[in-house]
Amino acid sequence: MTSDKVTEALAACKQSFVAVAVFSGIANLLMLAPAFYMLNVYDKAVGNNSLPTLWVLSLITGFLFLILGAMELLRSRILVLVSSRIDSIIAPALYDMTFKSAVLVGPDKASIQPLTDLHGLRQFVTGNGVFALFDSPWLPIYIWVLFMFHPLLGWMGIIAAVIFFALAVMNQKYTQPPLAASNEFTRQANSETQRNLRNAEAVDAMGMLHAVRGRWRARQEKALDFQERASGTAAIYNAIIKTLRIAVQSAAIAAGAYLVLNQEISPGMLIAGSILIGRALAPVELAVGAWKGFVEAREQYDRINQMLKHSNDLPRPMRLPALVGNVSARGATIIPPTGKKPVITNVSFDVPSGSTCMVIGESGAGKSTLIRGLLGLWPVTSGEIRIDGSEPWKAQREEFGPQVGYLPQGIELLEGSVSENIARFGQIESQAVIEAASRAGLHDFILGLPQGYETVIGKHGGELSPGQRQRLALARALYLNPKLIVLDEPNSNLDEAGEKALSSALAEMKALGSTIFVVSHRTNLLPQTDFLLVMGGGFVKDFGPTTEVLTRLSTLRQQSPRAKVANSTPSVASGKPPVVETVTVPPRGRN
Repeated sequence: MTSDKVTEALAACKQSFVAVAVFSGIANLLMLAPAFYMLNVYDKAVGNNSLPTLWVLSLITGFLFLILGAMELLRSRILVLVSSRIDSIIAPALYDMTFKSAVLVGPDKASIQPLTDLHGLRQFVTGNGVFALFDSPWLPIYIWVLFMFHPLLGWMGIIAAVIFFALAVMNQKYTQPPLAASNEFTRQANSETQRNLRNAEAVDAMGMLHAVRGRWRARQEKALDFQERASGTAAIYNAIIKTLRIAVQSAAIAAGAYLVLNQEISPGMLIAGSILIGRALAPVELAVGAWKGFVEAREQYDRINQMLKHSNDLPRPMRLPALVGNVSARGATIIPPTGKKPVITNVSFDVPSGSTCMVIGESGAGKSTLIRGLLGLWPVTSGEIRIDGSEPWKAQREEFGPQVGYLPQGIELLEGSVSENIARFGQIESQAVIEAASRAGLHDFILGLPQGYETVIGKHGGELSPGQRQRLALARALYLNPKLIVLDEPNSNLDEAGEKALSSALAEMKALGSTIFVVSHRTNLLPQTDFLLVMGGGFVKDFGPTTEVLTRLSTLRQQSPRAKVANSTPSVASGKPPVVETVTVPPRGRN
């Protein structure tokens, strides 16, 4: 079963493949020209000592060679266009699915392998190995012509073809498994290296490179071992086939000479027969030599098709009206796409539009998972999370995304200018960019950069400090005043000035009617919140208006000295930003 996009690509290229088959047929017919040229030169020009005949035969054959060259060029050009058409149909969907996969499995496990597979498949389509597929069906024609010369030559061609095909099948049988294993270990090694590069500083600083390289080398050694087995086996079969082809052509000459001596064929047929046998076996020899490419292309096709088939299983995006910002959860349970156990279970709450809700809890409580479900990045396994009554998982991202501001815990900026990053690489509205930067407290800093807002910040924003990257990501989240703002640890890298800018920005956005969710271990922003959501062990331990929840936490602390509330009881009225490191309270009935 193929995916919709693969089916669409194959359907779009159907006529092109038919054209390649037609041009290949003409080319293979013209491949008979050298044989018949030699036949007529020996039997008519030389036999009759006729120089004009030689000239005419040479001119006709030269013209046929020009047509042959045109056919070869045309089918090559068509295959190049086919590869481009396949790319134009499949690549956008594959690119989107690559990002979607990264969202589901996490950036550490993300891979660009599908795009690499598509590139490899395109190269195979334009390579010589494909021509073997179109040329092989013409083998019976060459055998038929050999039978016309003499049955002995025809049977020699059949026997040689059977032996060659048997060798090709054996080559496939014994090289495909180790080659597939080698490719798999290579992909694993490359994927692990890609993930480790994200921790290059820690690896280098703590002297971990030797150990990390050892793990990589172990996979690489396995890949090389299987590669050597496959290449060694393929080399044996290639050598056998090349030797046999030369031997068969020599045997055809010997058989032809025998027939000439017995006056059963002409001398011209002797030479023509040798040429035809060589030509008949050429596609088989080419296929065996390109077998590694066949195997890799098949694997690449299967992986691409498998990934695109997953896109058919995803819900069709729905067009939603403009966001208002009412967020609700009813018994929501989320199992991570790569996991088997729920990270959050039976979560319920209601946050009306224009409100600010802080989510707190110990590490591993399920806060980030809740945020991913809220934004529709991860599907809800059971229950529901809705925004304005609709499930965000099913929303059209092109319409839903611009109405959402998201500051993830792991900050990654894209290579480009400051203004492009703030404007999310869409249409840049200068005033909105400046407004977002000003709210994040970055406007003066950006003006001090070499090219101001047009300064290219480089890959991942490496030229900026962690605090500057976080504030720039905050400006991106606030661009065009989104109705829903979700901030995951927004002050983890901020200094005092950054904290003030964040507090001011949230106050402004709340005044504009935005619904705001803030996940944080630091509760400096508690005085600005309307609701407090306390997570623990994947459950909602408490939820309600901030003052009420804080009162309950304070009462619980007084009743249970073992409850771990650090420093002081959170208090909005105290004027001092409390820090809640862990909160242990029993689940409430509202779950």
